[in-house]
Amino acid sequence: MQIQKQQTIKQWSKDDRPREKLIKLGAKALSNAELLAILIRTGTSNQTALDLARKLLSLANDSLNKLATFDLQKYKTISGLGLTKAVTIIAALELSNRRNAEEFLQNPIFTSSKEVFNFLKSILGDIKTEEAWYLTLNRANKLIGYYKLSSGGHSSTVIDTRIILKQALYDDASAIILAHNHPSGNIEPSTEDIQITEKLKNAAKQLDINLLDHFIVSQHNYFSFAENNLL
Repeated sequence: MQIQKQQTIKQWSKDDRPREKLIKLGAKALSNAELLAILIRTGTSNQTALDLARKLLSLANDSLNKLATFDLQKYKTISGLGLTKAVTIIAALELSNRRNAEEFLQNPIFTSSKEVFNFLKSILGDIKTEEAWYLTLNRANKLIGYYKLSSGGHSSTVIDTRIILKQALYDDASAIILAHNHPSGNIEPSTEDIQITEKLKNAAKQLDINLLDHFIVSQHNYFSFAENNLL
């Protein structure tokens, strides 16, 4: 019995090759697996780049959002995905995050909690440890600046109200928004979250600065203190 060798991408019909397909039809015509195959570039002796891309997507349950949370160790679980290929994919996904953030900065006036969440998700959505950030805004809710306050472990981070208010005064801000992520996906506020929100609100009020909201962000959802009448 003769075992046939698996075809490489170069042996496929030109219309089926991801790079040629993109050139001919544009990027939107390609599947997620085909786009990843272009980043992966080469396969192994018995797997094409597209095979590797499909295995990677399968590991992420066909979710690009989940794929964006993978670290280098996760990529190593797939035979044939070396360091160079993994770094290339991680860099491409991070560029996508930064593009989303940049789109908001081109028109940075927040009119709803959903808009704030979409902005924060591009910063915090894929991070596996807790980080605290804050936004400074003018009277029209136009974004002045956004700043990383601290980063911690998998379940906590430090929030220093003095740092937030010092920057808000420097920015001549009229309002601030506090945000941190819960990598576990549980967006319910802790007792400590509620206490620090109250502390920041009262301190900011003494400086005629309004704490508009405190967001707890996960990859797919958020908790707004303002929406839940906790401010």
